[in-house]
Amino acid sequence: MVRHQNGFDLNGCGRKSKSPDIALAPIRNGSSQSNGHASTSSGWKMPRVFSETDDSLINRKLPKELLLRIFSWLDIVSLCRCAQVSKSWNVLALDGSNWQQVDFFKFQVDVDSGVVENLARRCGGFLKVLSLSGCQAVGDPALSTFAQHCNNIEKLNLQSCKKLTDRTCQSLSRHCPKLQVLDISSCLNITDQSLKALGHSCSMLTSINISYCEVSSYGVRQMAEGCSKLKIFIAKYCINIGDEALFHLGRFCPDIELVNLHACRNIQDEGMMELAEKCTKLRNLCISNCSHLTDQTLLSLAANCPDLVTLECSGLSQLTDAGFQALARSCHNLERMDLEECVLITDASVSQLAAHCPCLEFLSLSHCELITDEGIRHLGSSPCSSESLNVLELDNCPLITDQSLDHLVNCHNLQRIELYDCQLITRAGIRRLRNHLPSIKVHAYFAPVTPPPTSGGSRQRYCRCCIVL
Repeated sequence: MVRHQNGFDLNGCGRKSKSPDIALAPIRNGSSQSNGHASTSSGWKMPRVFSETDDSLINRKLPKELLLRIFSWLDIVSLCRCAQVSKSWNVLALDGSNWQQVDFFKFQVDVDSGVVENLARRCGGFLKVLSLSGCQAVGDPALSTFAQHCNNIEKLNLQSCKKLTDRTCQSLSRHCPKLQVLDISSCLNITDQSLKALGHSCSMLTSINISYCEVSSYGVRQMAEGCSKLKIFIAKYCINIGDEALFHLGRFCPDIELVNLHACRNIQDEGMMELAEKCTKLRNLCISNCSHLTDQTLLSLAANCPDLVTLECSGLSQLTDAGFQALARSCHNLERMDLEECVLITDASVSQLAAHCPCLEFLSLSHCELITDEGIRHLGSSPCSSESLNVLELDNCPLITDQSLDHLVNCHNLQRIELYDCQLITRAGIRRLRNHLPSIKVHAYFAPVTPPPTSGGSRQRYCRCCIVL
């Protein structure tokens, strides 16, 4: 049976709104809680849902199995409202099979520990996906109750639940062996003890986000040893993670496909080379603001990770054309490249990417001040320009002129171009580009024109403060 989707998104966003009954509608007399085993729940049998005196037309005309199927498509708010219509609808609306995926992000202001405990007791083993992103009132006791009742949970988002500590991960380790995806980013009280607990019992884990947590290489090692199926590892701004963590990820998690180490400033070439050599299935990598990295990292990726699709390496001032040229010649499936503030690269890197990466969709060259019109010419005449390129960022490239825009007129799929602080770009050049690509979004800034000096020498040109200065 296809169940309703409540918008669970590990990195989703939404607007906070007030729930009409976020604590869930109360179970009326005669109904019972589902615990994941509908056919064997104590006292619950489908034929007893409707009484013989129920005169509601819809209840008499539609089989209860069909009504239950209809309810399975409703969202949280609608289910809570239906549960307050009648005793029979209360039983159907609060049946655990309707609550397999729940996203409380829109109601994060209203959700407290009581709501989570109530949900856990009613849904039981049916609940497989839960997002509590931003629910800062939820604490460890609620998650302990949740883990005990919902031991079939597979995806759990606890992002920014700032009251949670290592006790939560220890409870998940004891009771939730089927856990596959866990987001505990911005849970500032999470430490290495959480990763150790997860590595001990959550062997099914395939994705974890520990960004902004107080964890170190020791914790990553403890987790990696027990989670050999890990494919996604996100650890943004984990400043205590170093090369040792990458050694153990490479050793114990060879199938890893996505690694995000944004601003992990202790990472160096040795760790990245080990990760590239052991994790040859790597497809998505973010090493932005890992300032110690050099071309050795790019050369190792080029030699060992031919399936690389995304590379984000903004702010790495030591990377040069040698590394990017080798990468372009080996990784032909690259789709997204963020090279912002790689200040040493020149047109040579751009020409190699244009020649060898026909799938390139996103390219950021912002603050790459050595890029000229010649590099953009190669890009505009490449296979990726007419087939794939969607976004091109050229902010603060002072050598770029209107000629670059003329080279891009054949990029028929280009949807957005960034030109902030490109001082040699003119409005006329942008108009010509828009004539060929009418749907393109051009983001640029032009300083206001300085007014001409006033005629006549009798009027003072500067204020008194400027004269003093």
